[in-house]
Amino acid sequence: MNEVMRQTEEKMNKTGELFRKEMLTLRAGRAHPSVLDKVTVDYYGTPTPITQLATVNVPEPRLLTILPWDRGITAAIEKAILKSDLGLTPNSDGTVIRLNFPALTQDRRRDLVKGLHKRSEEEKVSIRNLRRAAVDSLKAGEKDGRLSEDECRRGQDEVQKMTDRHIREIETITAAKEKEIMEV
Repeated sequence: MNEVMRQTEEKMNKTGELFRKEMLTLRAGRAHPSVLDKVTVDYYGTPTPITQLATVNVPEPRLLTILPWDRGITAAIEKAILKSDLGLTPNSDGTVIRLNFPALTQDRRRDLVKGLHKRSEEEKVSIRNLRRAAVDSLKAGEKDGRLSEDECRRGQDEVQKMTDRHIREIETITAAKEKEIMEV
């Protein structure tokens, strides 16, 4: 039973951590270096994240600056940003690349919130699927005689508490991100 609980907790934690990271990359009209986490540049034949090729700063709330360590890679970084699904156009003076984050329209904000809620619900379903797998495993242990009925019931209650805690965490992250998106 302890092994099932440990594995379930571990999987739920990983799921929550991935959701947290994904929410950081969601563009909410404010500049944040994590927006560039998914953008890779072809650097001498190797796909390399921008953060490993340059210094990324946020001098203003709606501006990101990228200072490549190798000036020769500036054009490749610009091209990678244009190819990405960020919807940003890089401005370069040859040494520094600037990314301006335009203010979001109200319609765009609503669309982002809809997508956020959809993604949040997918995450909750994922957590519930992990709960179902753990409960099935506990019931199989009871059926095999490895667990008593009381141990199985206790394990199911514990898995439910774990599930509730992770779902509340997802709801908290979602509410905070929604507030950030709707902030004008």
